[in-house]
Amino acid sequence: MRVVADIPNPHLKITLHSYNGKYVLKLEKANLEQIYKIEETEVNGDEGAIALVDDEFVEAVVNRFVDMRDVFVSTLRRNN
Repeated sequence: MRVVADIPNPHLKITLHSYNGKYVLKLEKANLEQIYKIEETEVNGDEGAIALVDDEFVEAVVNRFVDMRDVFVSTLRRNN
């Protein structure tokens, strides 16, 4: 897997990879991560893949991280 770009963001670590005809967009926050796989034919090169990371997308990802954390904390509480 080749790193295409580290996309700066104050809230998340965002890395774009290229692997086997796909872009792999990896977003990390604390101990959680989200991965999106995009066919290279769906976007216009590296720049097209990077352009997917707009403000609306990042906001939705951050909200999903909040939900993921809440679900995980709940299961920890129930099972400890």
